Amino acid sequence: MLRSMDSAVAGLRAHQNKMDVIGNNISNVNTFGFKSQTYSFKEAMYQTSTASTGGVVRDTTSAGGTNAAQYGYGTMMGSIAMDMTSSTPSYVGGFNACIDGEGFFITKAVVGPDAGYGVDKMKASGFDYTRVGQFQIDSNGYLVDANKNFVYGFRRRADDTDAKPLEDNLKPLKVPKDLNFAYDGDALQLKDVQVNSAGEVTGTVVSTDAAQDGKTVSLGKVAIATFQNPNGLTKSGGGYYNASDSDNTGASSATIPGGSTSMLMTGYLEASNVDLAKEFSEMITTQRGFQANSKIITVSDEMLADLVNMKR
Repeated sequence: MLRSMDSAVAGLRAHQNKMDVIGNNISNVNTFGFKSQTYSFKEAMYQTSTASTGGVVRDTTSAGGTNAAQYGYGTMMGSIAMDMTSSTPSYVGGFNACIDGEGFFITKAVVGPDAGYGVDKMKASGFDYTRVGQFQIDSNGYLVDANKNFVYGFRRRADDTDAKPLEDNLKPLKVPKDLNFAYDGDALQLKDVQVNSAGEVTGTVVSTDAAQDGKTVSLGKVAIATFQNPNGLTKSGGGYYNASDSDNTGASSATIPGGSTSMLMTGYLEASNVDLAKEFSEMITTQRGFQANSKIITVSDEMLADLVNMKR
């Protein structure tokens, strides 16, 4: 078979893969928190017909060197990289929040032990990370996102001090059973639950107990996870990303909003960062590349037909 046929088939496959990435980007143009992907090509294998040799000098004579002669076998996927740049905040109101900068909300489908997870063990704890802060309080008093995953952060300590400092471990944020921040029991009923720019989740108590009714109580502060290389995260669908100790995300940390950590924009959700103008331009060039490779197959087929028809 002609080498050009092999190269064209590789080119068709590579361009189809790029079109798949483009199609996924465009289909998520209105998906909150979506990060677009870029596809790059790289050369496939080569067959060396003549090796590169250096010139030789002997006494009064010399021989010139030769450059390598190689046949290429087309193209293949180089990389599929995520564009993790922040996108435009969209105001939707309600109990929602957008991270104003880098970082991710920390969630998990199943509630872990009440002892929580140490920040240094975050990548090994099976968390899901997301940029979409659509929050609500479930029937058990837990703070959950739109997919019913539990949202993790730092709770207030159950002690008698007025400051009520935050705990050290990551725990699912939950409405306490009383104003002393005890959590072992039925949660208080709250209304007007909201989150502020510093990640503090608060609500107004609704109770028959006059000592508690109308008081403001805190669930704690939402944690923001950051990674040395966020592009090393793995998409898992539904707007979530995963990390592990063996991936390429590098060092990780979880802190509360403020200081060097991004603040929250309450009532906002982050829009998709898909650039439609770029995607449609890429679609045109990808389509033309696919057509050009299909033309190579057509011409190669005609050449093979001529070869077969030489004997009549």
